[in-house]
Amino acid sequence: MLSYTTTEVDTVSRDPENHFSNMSQGVFVGASISHRRWNVAGIIGLCFFLLLIGKTAYLQIIEGESYRSLAEGNRVRTHVLVPPRGVIYDHKGVLLVENVPDFEVIMTLADIPADLTLREEVLMKATSLIGVHRADIDLLLTTYARTPFDPVSVRSHIPYETAMRLAIDLASLSGFELHISSMRSYPSSFSSLSHVLGYMGKISEDEFVSLTHQGYQIIDEVGKTGVEQSAESLLRGVPGEYSVEVDARGHELLILSKQDPVAGASLTISIDSALQAFIEQTLQQTLSEIGASRASAIVMDSTSGAVRALVSLPAYNSNLFASGITTEQYEVLAQDLDQPLFPRAVSGEFPSGSTFKPFVAYAALAEGLVNEHTSFLSTGGLSISEWFFPDWKAGGHGVTDVRKAIAESVNTYFYIIGGGYDTFTGLGVEKITDYAARFGFGFPTGIDLSGEADGFLPSKAWKEEEKGERWYVGDTYHLAIGQGDLLVTPLQMASAVCTIANGGNRVIPHLVESAVFGGGGEETFFFSSEPIEDLDMTALRVVKEGMRQAVTSGSARLLSSLVYPVAGKTGTAQTPGDRPTHAWFIGFGPYSDAEIAVVVMIEEGGEGSLVATPIARDIFSWWFAHR
Repeated sequence: MLSYTTTEVDTVSRDPENHFSNMSQGVFVGASISHRRWNVAGIIGLCFFLLLIGKTAYLQIIEGESYRSLAEGNRVRTHVLVPPRGVIYDHKGVLLVENVPDFEVIMTLADIPADLTLREEVLMKATSLIGVHRADIDLLLTTYARTPFDPVSVRSHIPYETAMRLAIDLASLSGFELHISSMRSYPSSFSSLSHVLGYMGKISEDEFVSLTHQGYQIIDEVGKTGVEQSAESLLRGVPGEYSVEVDARGHELLILSKQDPVAGASLTISIDSALQAFIEQTLQQTLSEIGASRASAIVMDSTSGAVRALVSLPAYNSNLFASGITTEQYEVLAQDLDQPLFPRAVSGEFPSGSTFKPFVAYAALAEGLVNEHTSFLSTGGLSISEWFFPDWKAGGHGVTDVRKAIAESVNTYFYIIGGGYDTFTGLGVEKITDYAARFGFGFPTGIDLSGEADGFLPSKAWKEEEKGERWYVGDTYHLAIGQGDLLVTPLQMASAVCTIANGGNRVIPHLVESAVFGGGGEETFFFSSEPIEDLDMTALRVVKEGMRQAVTSGSARLLSSLVYPVAGKTGTAQTPGDRPTHAWFIGFGPYSDAEIAVVVMIEEGGEGSLVATPIARDIFSWWFAHR
């Protein structure tokens, strides 16, 4: 065994050919293992290479534009030039809204030093100079980290003296600069215009997202309420822009291009500010005398729908918002139980009381249930089973036709034509609400203001669904005299009165009359009107005569001494619980050729004939003297 082994070893060592053969066999076995390892390494390398190529492609193609923008932003900046906002005039050319200089501090994140030590020094100094909390700046840094080249407002509405100091102090502070802009000013001292004009405010995140494509910036202000909001697209104008080359500190070196902005349109609105002021003063005096605090009044051109006065009290000062209202100031307004921020003439919903009766009378006449001579006996009320539905006048009004029913506000007459009695079949809830809708009740009028309420026309189905009760004839009685679940807005009532006054055409209440554009040109806005459905001119004539009779011998006799004849209807609307009634008046004048419709509503003010009618008289008197 040993020799064999020795011989084999010797043979191998002595035979070069066999040696290389065995070596080659040995190398072959070892190489097969190494080859597998190289295959795995190759696959891994290939994957890494492909991943690297993919990442590079992603950076170049997908993120390339973003990185190019960042690189370009280190050299070129494009700034938006905000156009001057359009001013607003009243119907007679009185300036209602203007622009005044304003100052704010702007921060550009990309210009703040990247070095942590320098960055901290800049931020600490900026906090001290500007007079803001460090936490507020840190929040802005976090919020706008992805848009470092966009300017961000740090502090606005800075007083002039402070602004001049900051202009010097911030000159050497990278990332911060004083920006000269403008803010709105509302010169009138009469607060009721606030609900018409509205106010401006910082653009919200949701607004910014929806308006970015129109060139808005996160530092911009937009109209929040009133005409400022509804006419935002007209008032704003068209932004411009300019591109500049900057150094590493963000300092401008060279203007590369510039496109000037186009100023916003100057608007003329339909409001007569002198009439608005007069009505506000008159309402305030009445509210003070009777111990009430909330009221609405509207004057509309009865032919065109142009709103000459739109008063909601209490109101607020729009300049509070223009100059940057504080949290404390806003909470005072928001928590006031009389809701001064609430535009009650447009958004308030109230029972109408007897001011609804002319529209019920029209429905009965148009349906042929009654004619101008049909009479019923009013003895003080109607009894249905154990229920009694009273007239407002003890003992009743005697024999009553439709004109007298309107003039003296005879409940019994409207109970009968509305819900029927004995053998007489009344309109019923469906026909009452159908005709009410023809006059515009139950849905918005379409005025160019946001937040308009719908009002409410009740129905059998609604009562069954909401209250789990069937509709009774008593519900129809209440509806026929403007009570129950019926709700209207003062603006709806004004629009409906216009329809009676102008011969049956429904008008669209509106405020914006014309615009003079910053780029040249002028546009006058026209609003169409159309007759109500199946207009019955005879029925309309009788209703108008009834409203005229209310002035000559009925509940609105206080207006009989006016220099021009007018027509009207008073209303006293019951409210839930033991609270005082709402005092209403609706009317139009002159009677033969109406120019205006007037609506007055004093919340919890008492009787319409005693409280609202005197105010209406003063409004008509003013109009006839100043028209």
